[in-house]
Amino acid sequence: MKKLLSILVLFTLLVLTACGNEDSQGDSGEEKKDLIFGFGVGTYEEQFRNGILPILEEKGYNVEIKVFSQNMQVNPAMAEGAIDASVFQSTAYMEGINEELGIKMVRLAFSPGAPQSLHSVNHDSLDAVQEGSTVAVPNDPVNQERAVRILEELGWVNVADGAGTTDFNLNSVTPAAYDIKFQVLDPAQILVSLKDVDFGVVNGNYIADAGMKISDALKIENTPEEHRIIVSILEEDLNTQWAKDVKEAYESPEFEEYILSQEKYDGFILPEAWENN
Repeated sequence: MKKLLSILVLFTLLVLTACGNEDSQGDSGEEKKDLIFGFGVGTYEEQFRNGILPILEEKGYNVEIKVFSQNMQVNPAMAEGAIDASVFQSTAYMEGINEELGIKMVRLAFSPGAPQSLHSVNHDSLDAVQEGSTVAVPNDPVNQERAVRILEELGWVNVADGAGTTDFNLNSVTPAAYDIKFQVLDPAQILVSLKDVDFGVVNGNYIADAGMKISDALKIENTPEEHRIIVSILEEDLNTQWAKDVKEAYESPEFEEYILSQEKYDGFILPEAWENN
C-alpha cells in the first residue's frame, strides 16, 4: 500500500512539473518564431522591411508583413489576434483605442517618427493667413488635436482648457487672431488636397513618402512624447522573448545606421535609446 502511495505521489509531482514547464514556455514565448507585423501604408513599413526585418531574420524569426489600406484597420486586427505587433500609432492614439475596443496594448519601443507640419501650395508664407482662411486637419481626434495645437502656437486659434486628446473635437476651438475655417479629411488625403485649401497640417510620414522634406514646412510641430510613433503589442506579450528581440532591434546601432543613411528621414524624431549607442 505504501509503495502504491509513493508511486501515485511521484506521478502527481511529475505531472505538475510538466504542466509548470509548459506554462513557463508559453508565458516566456521563447519558442515563438513566427511573427506578424501590421502597418499602415508607407514609411514605417519601409523602415521595418529594410532596417528591422534583416535583424529579426538573423535571429531566426519568420516574419509576415501585413499592410492595411487604412490605419483604422490595424488595431482591430491586433484585438482579433491577426497580428502580433504594429508600427503606425502614438501612445495617445493607442490608449484611446484601448478604451474603445476594450483591449490592452502597450508601447514596446519608440520608432523613428515624423512630426506633423503645416504646408501650403497656394501660399509661400504664414503671412498669407487671413479671416476665413481654410486649413485642412486630420479627422481622427488625436491627430486633429495635434494639428490644432500648431495653429494655437501660431496664435491663429484658441483651444479650450481640458479639450482632451483622445476625445478632442473642433468644438473646443475658437478664433484668436483669425476666424479659421477647417476642412476635416483623412490624414492620408490632406497632402494631395492642399490645392483645395489655404493650408494643411500633414502627418510627417506622408511628407517623407512623397519625397518632400519636413524642413520645408511653414511650421513644424513640437512633438510631445505621447504623440511619438511607437511599436505596439498586447500587454500579455510584453515579457516574451520575441518582444525583447523586437525592442532590441528598434534600439540597435544597426537600425540607427540605416535610418541616418536615408535622406528621407531627415527631420524625424529619433529614439532616445540611440543616444547611448
